[in-house]
Amino acid sequence: MTAFLLGGCQALEKKQQSGAAVELHGHYLYQSTLDALTVGLNSEDSARVAQQYITQWAKDILIYDAVKEGMTGIAGDELEQMVEDYRRTLYAHAYEEYLINHRMPKNVMDTTVQQIYDQMPDRFLLNESVVKGMLVVVPKDAPNIAKLRKWMRDESLDEIEKYAYQIANGYDLFTDKWMTTTDVISKMPVEHDALENMLKTKNQIEVSDSLKTYIIQVTEKQLRGTPMPVELARAEIEKIVLSERQVEFLQKERDRIYEEALQRGEVIFY
Repeated sequence: MTAFLLGGCQALEKKQQSGAAVELHGHYLYQSTLDALTVGLNSEDSARVAQQYITQWAKDILIYDAVKEGMTGIAGDELEQMVEDYRRTLYAHAYEEYLINHRMPKNVMDTTVQQIYDQMPDRFLLNESVVKGMLVVVPKDAPNIAKLRKWMRDESLDEIEKYAYQIANGYDLFTDKWMTTTDVISKMPVEHDALENMLKTKNQIEVSDSLKTYIIQVTEKQLRGTPMPVELARAEIEKIVLSERQVEFLQKERDRIYEEALQRGEVIFY
């Protein structure tokens, strides 16, 4: 009897040392799991969340054991096969994710991007116009605005920058990047549709409010409803290319693994 009690105490002590908080049918729920669920909660909320989790955990274990022991009439062998099939699917998916992330080439050549862009121009139409250019904001009564307009039309950057440094309230040069009309109206007081209409016929647009005058000079533009510049379409094109490449890459990997298994004699036909 003493030996039995001693053994029981040792087993209990071992379970406590392992960090188990609850045991049910040989399954263990560890205190570390409960602690992670209740980080930052006060003692009352912590106890409530922990109890809810323990109750759900116990119900899941009881249902699992009931099915496993054949208490429900569910075919054990059939269920085990379903579990094994799902396990294989999970492992295969994890392996394929690894291959895609670590072995599949991710670079897409400029020539490939251009080729797809040329083949599917209607797929890359603009929902709003995009522009390149410059924006200068000056006080409404600023001197030499006529000269500023001319310098902006001529793209005389030295003169524009000198003027902006001395007088302007704001200066934004974006001749090397595309801005949408939504981006532009965040910088100047103009309605979106009005700006879209002005862009159809103008490259220099000027608007004012009670204090300031805003002048935008458009150096390049692509209007709403037309194909977007290829550099803006690049991200979507890369997704198309990589999606197709992924299918081909994984199929080749599956074929390779199978062929190697055949060569090693691991696939046995009866």
